[in-house]
Amino acid sequence: MKKITLLLAIILTSTSTSFAQKNNIEKDIKMYTQVWDDIINKGEIDKINTTYFDTNITAITSPENIVGIEDFKAFYQNYLTGFSNVTFTIIDVFGQGDKIVKHWNFKGKHTGDFFGIPATDKMVDIDGVTLVKMKKGKISQEQDFLDNMVFLSQLGLVSYPENINTIDSLYKSFAIGDIPSVLAAMDSEIVWNEAEGNSYADGNPYIGPDAVINGVFARIGADHEYFKLKDIELHEMSNDQVLATLRYDAKYKNDNAYNAQVAHLWTLKDGKIIAFQQYVDTKKLADAENK
Repeated sequence: MKKITLLLAIILTSTSTSFAQKNNIEKDIKMYTQVWDDIINKGEIDKINTTYFDTNITAITSPENIVGIEDFKAFYQNYLTGFSNVTFTIIDVFGQGDKIVKHWNFKGKHTGDFFGIPATDKMVDIDGVTLVKMKKGKISQEQDFLDNMVFLSQLGLVSYPENINTIDSLYKSFAIGDIPSVLAAMDSEIVWNEAEGNSYADGNPYIGPDAVINGVFARIGADHEYFKLKDIELHEMSNDQVLATLRYDAKYKNDNAYNAQVAHLWTLKDGKIIAFQQYVDTKKLADAENK
């Protein structure tokens, strides 16, 4: 009988403890989500205080952590001064014991100083995850995880890492006459400009792939016996641009050949080419075309 009583006591104690822990974490999650909604979406930065945060609140960052209410507040003030039209959404949140995990999305326009970065007027839309530790009902530690390369790319500070490969593939497709693949790399509203003074610049700007193929590619094919791109070198630039330096090795059907130094400036967005600008010695092209 004593053993049964002891067993029941253990079960009841365990059940009571589990219930209390569940109740506490649900309370913590409710407070946590409301506080961050107020801070980011409503701009109530003063909610970072000892009512909701531990005195030694710590943001795990590199190269060193942010520790303490005032430094933690100053850190997140950058988001409020750096971005306008902000929408911060907690997509999912769950917890156990003293730990909370949140999956979030941040949208905004970079219109102010952000950690010393001047406004770029770029829109950002980034997902991330935050690991949280609670202490006696207060937020005591946070660590954010997000794709910083995507974030910086959206700000226009670094280029999307696949841009070089996109342009390289385009040149390779052009070399073998695979024009459908060339056009597939272009945005439906691509803005294409031939160099001023080039005879094909009469249609500038060409808007959309159909305009490019009819106004430029078809005319090159009709006018030339051959048209080759040689010595192509690709240079990654900021703001999602790629500079290509190369040479045109070509021959008009009037039997006049030319070899000209060229530069192509490509602008991309989300892996698609949205703009093209050609730079070339147009006199050399014109002399060969009109002899």
